[in-house]
Amino acid sequence: MLFSPEVASLIGAIGLISLAISWHRRKKSEVRLAQFGWILVGLTFFNDASKYLEHDDPVLTIFSIATLPMAVGMALWEQRVDDPKTARSLIWARGAVAYAGGPYLLIAHVPWLNVLAIWFVASQAALFLRFSGSGDVVLGETTVNTVNGEVAWSSWDGNRWFMGEFVGEYPFQTELLLSDGTAIGINFVLACTALQSMVIFIGAIAVLDIDWKRRCRALILTLPVIHILNLFRNAGLIWMHMTYTEWSYLGMSVFEFGHAYAARVVSLGAMFLMALIMFDILPELHRHIVRLLRPFGLLQPNVKNKS
Repeated sequence: MLFSPEVASLIGAIGLISLAISWHRRKKSEVRLAQFGWILVGLTFFNDASKYLEHDDPVLTIFSIATLPMAVGMALWEQRVDDPKTARSLIWARGAVAYAGGPYLLIAHVPWLNVLAIWFVASQAALFLRFSGSGDVVLGETTVNTVNGEVAWSSWDGNRWFMGEFVGEYPFQTELLLSDGTAIGINFVLACTALQSMVIFIGAIAVLDIDWKRRCRALILTLPVIHILNLFRNAGLIWMHMTYTEWSYLGMSVFEFGHAYAARVVSLGAMFLMALIMFDILPELHRHIVRLLRPFGLLQPNVKNKS
């Protein structure tokens, strides 16, 4: 880890603000500010690689390591781009990263917003299970991970409006219980809210150079769908955990297998399908992404030479 969590959070915030300003001042030449923002954002995510390595998550470890060279590449590309269309796509990328990463970091670092997001999704998943007859599940105690161990949210005396340093991978957790108070062995955390998926679409759509009606229509089509699919995902995992208690595969319980592998594959598939729908509704989004994939040689149109 290159920086402490507090310093990394400050670096990330400055980087995202720099990208946001450079996007808002896109009619002026703000290349230097954008390059500064790309490097800082890359450093912030690169700093998390050791954390994911400690939690034996090779996928997120590799992604975190890759962010720094990719950010350096974006900064260099900003300086060398000579195609006006590609330049517009780079400007779109500035805004997309700023307005996707900004809201997520804000919610992640403000304890009140973090816990409210957990309660919002967890209560609906529990309601869905009760309504469908799959289980009489209710919300239990919300706890905070501190250096002295877990503390109840109601008695936690920490700063509830900003938290720079986290203890553990999931600082805030809400336990799920049966109505008789029996623990079912599942805790809800911020990662269960699908907030990461939502902010990606929010950032990508919000900064498109289109009229507000099309922008609002696209957001209305994506955000509720992601939320509903996530509720089905969470409720399904909870139901399987309570039903197939003896199931095991390669030493993993049905919840562990479903959460770490099956649900991720299904979620990525759903995101891919939604992206295809958005590409049809918003061809501008598709064109930006295709141009940004040019250095990798992906999704590039075939151009035939004329004789």
